[in-house]
Amino acid sequence: MIGVIGAGAFGTALAVSQAAAGRTTRIWGRDAAAMANMDAARQNTRRLPDVRLPDPLACVGDLSELRGCAVLLLVTPAQETAGFLEAHQADLPDAPLVLCAKGIGARRQRLQSDMVADVFPGRVVAALTGPGFAGEIAQGLPTALTLACADLDLGRSLQARLSSPRLRLYLTDDVVGAQLGGALKNVVAIGCGMVAGARFGHAAQAALLTRGFAEMTRLAVAMGARAETLSGLSGLGDLSLTCNSAQSRNFAAGHAIGAG
Repeated sequence: MIGVIGAGAFGTALAVSQAAAGRTTRIWGRDAAAMANMDAARQNTRRLPDVRLPDPLACVGDLSELRGCAVLLLVTPAQETAGFLEAHQADLPDAPLVLCAKGIGARRQRLQSDMVADVFPGRVVAALTGPGFAGEIAQGLPTALTLACADLDLGRSLQARLSSPRLRLYLTDDVVGAQLGGALKNVVAIGCGMVAGARFGHAAQAALLTRGFAEMTRLAVAMGARAETLSGLSGLGDLSLTCNSAQSRNFAAGHAIGAG
């Protein structure tokens, strides 16, 4: 059984993807009443109203319902990860934890994996990141993501458990690089949106994306990542997607700023 923690758009999309592959899946959200309504309506009317929830997917409002899960996907917002882990330390089953949020903790400048280490010292975690829009994943459109795990044996097991014909996962052991690619591209995407909103032209947008990628890579390497990781799906791939589409919240926010 696959457990998904966080019932936003991306969490719902990942849960739908797993259930559509025939896997028994449970998704948890903090509002128990909303989760009961979501389960009854068989759709996330607020986040993904056009997607029907497959039958193998159950929506729950009690974390105890995730006991027995073989894998946990943690899809809480990046800035809430530390607080969630601290508050629910005793409630989470001892299953492999896959981090799906993209971001660096603003309060202490910590990666998502660092936050887990603070609460669960020594626990091996994985990170799932890369170029994927929630709506497209939920609709079953072909998507390729990076799965990063320092323990490659566990990584291969998770890769087999979570991959599907429509969702292909590429494995790396560079957990730091994968997380930084997903977090740092947000800043560049806001900048590209500003360039587009200000109508500075496609050449300026391409220049910002390219030089932004170079800066992302230098910073990530300085923080212990491998440069080739940034050249993959979790870096360049995600950057390309989010810097060129109005579906990206970062690009859309930048565009609004650039347009005034």
